[in-house]
Amino acid sequence: MMLPLQTEHLQLRAFKMEDIHTFAAYRSDPLVAQYQGWQTPFTLEEARAFVEAMLTIRPGLPDTWYQIAIERRQDGVLIGDCAFHILPEDGQQAEIGFTLARAYHGQGYGTEAVTRLVDYLFDTFQLHRLRALCDVDNLASRRLLERLGMRREAHFIENYWSKGEWRSEYAYALLRREWTEPSKR
Repeated sequence: MMLPLQTEHLQLRAFKMEDIHTFAAYRSDPLVAQYQGWQTPFTLEEARAFVEAMLTIRPGLPDTWYQIAIERRQDGVLIGDCAFHILPEDGQQAEIGFTLARAYHGQGYGTEAVTRLVDYLFDTFQLHRLRALCDVDNLASRRLLERLGMRREAHFIENYWSKGEWRSEYAYALLRREWTEPSKR
């Protein structure tokens, strides 16, 4: 199964050069970037370099993050992205992440997109386990991960430096058997 991936309201697809303006705009939003690793503003040059890099990467290469554009099917508008990274130390595990433009928060798009990403990763790459790291203050992302059935496995206290301060994270994980057997969720 390759990209694009469909859901009821969304299409998850490869990035294209036409995305750079919208991509730079939502990544430049301080609220969207608050718990992310990039700095604002996120320039058009950074967006262009990012998309160019994504165009050269094949999804699923170990130790390489692959970002997937999230667009609404009804109008083709880019509303965010999700990503995954097959772990270099264990090709049966991956880390996931996601970002939505502020205008699309709280509408179920994040859950819909990440649910499809999880299906894709377990089905296509036959992974054993997925994990996600989430800033402890990022309540919306924590709730999304928990809605998917991911369990909180760790609380890392002041484990990363971001935007001038030490931040703490929760680590979440999900096994394929937990995902494929809904009674286990």
